[in-house]
Amino acid sequence: MVTGAAGFVGRLLVQELSQHLPAGGRILACSRTGSLNGLPACADAVAFDMADAAGIEDAVRRTMPTHIVHLAGISTLAEVAAQPDLAWQVNLFGSLRLAEALARHRPGGNFVFVGSSEVYGRSFQGGVALDEEALLQPTNLYACTKAAADQTLGQMASDALKIVRVRPFNHIGPGQAERFALSAFAAQIARIEHGLQPPVIRVGNLESQRDFLDVRDVVDAYRMIVERAGRLPNGIVLNIASGVPRRIRDGLEGLLQLADTPIEVAVDERYMRPSDTPLVLGDAGRARTLLGWEPVHRWEDTLKDILEHWRHQRPPK
Repeated sequence: MVTGAAGFVGRLLVQELSQHLPAGGRILACSRTGSLNGLPACADAVAFDMADAAGIEDAVRRTMPTHIVHLAGISTLAEVAAQPDLAWQVNLFGSLRLAEALARHRPGGNFVFVGSSEVYGRSFQGGVALDEEALLQPTNLYACTKAAADQTLGQMASDALKIVRVRPFNHIGPGQAERFALSAFAAQIARIEHGLQPPVIRVGNLESQRDFLDVRDVVDAYRMIVERAGRLPNGIVLNIASGVPRRIRDGLEGLLQLADTPIEVAVDERYMRPSDTPLVLGDAGRARTLLGWEPVHRWEDTLKDILEHWRHQRPPK
């Protein structure tokens, strides 16, 4: 079972898992509406809302999955700020209800909770790559909801429930929404190339450094976790990170080098974030040791693929 299967990561994960299923295996691709296009033949669409306790219970009871990869959640700061009560219902209580339902209906089932590196928050101020032992010090409400779920699920690990907690760092790639910086830059370049926007990109702070990962490397890690879930220490936390700091400016400059036309960059105070964390960097040594996982996609290829995605939108959005 993959929750959030309609999202940026969920769609790719369903495809990745479909290529590695054991004989007779099925994937349950879950979303709020159950309306999913392009599913592989081995996948079935399942509808339930993470804020609906009865719906969660019924979906797990009917399908009895051996593994759940839980991606669904309210993930943007704006959405969380607009509906804080719903964010807690979905990100915390929905996650706990899903895990409890798995323990009841499929004892010994494997639950992979996809959290966020944002739970480390103020710990990034130390200016070093953080491993899984770093203190959780969330600095926004979204990160608080994810940290609460992460910690509570760790406490729930038992014979009836095998838990792996994953903390991925900044993942990017073709198909990501325009509200994320590098995807927004690429979308604007595509519009400029199509003559739909003046040749100027307006930006905020470009000096922040982030631990960027290609989303295809991220879903590869999730697939490896599913395959090894029963052999990993119960309740374990795994960072998924590149360990390489890159400035936002590096991404913009790499995209501009791929552009077909000269483009000006203009700093706009409206895009500045006063609480921006200067450095976000992770240590994924544990994932390398236990999974044999390493990022394989080249930075330059990821940028090219993001831009090509936006160039092929009709019209680019």
